Amino acid sequence: MARVPSAVVAATGLVGGYGVARWTGKRQLGGAVLAAAGAAAAQEWRRRAGGKAAGALTAGYVAAFAGSHPLAKKVGAWPSVLGVAGVVALASWAVADRRG
Repeated sequence: MARVPSAVVAATGLVGGYGVARWTGKRQLGGAVLAAAGAAAAQEWRRRAGGKAAGALTAGYVAAFAGSHPLAKKVGAWPSVLGVAGVVALASWAVADRRG
């Protein structure tokens, strides 16, 4: 069975985490989605690209989450979340997914 690319998992975690938090009104629930997807992506990054790459991509994932907040004040919430999710997906693909 084919694996879901880690780029898709990571982007889905950022978009899905925000969506769940917004639509349910429960930030903790959105955070759980964000964390679960991040953990799954990190595991796949480690398997495909090694520990250093996984650490860097995980740091990027967390930075994208944090950076989406001030960016949202300038461009809006959804454009911010979609933008950072795209950047994380691209980085994930470049470092881990395109190889395999």
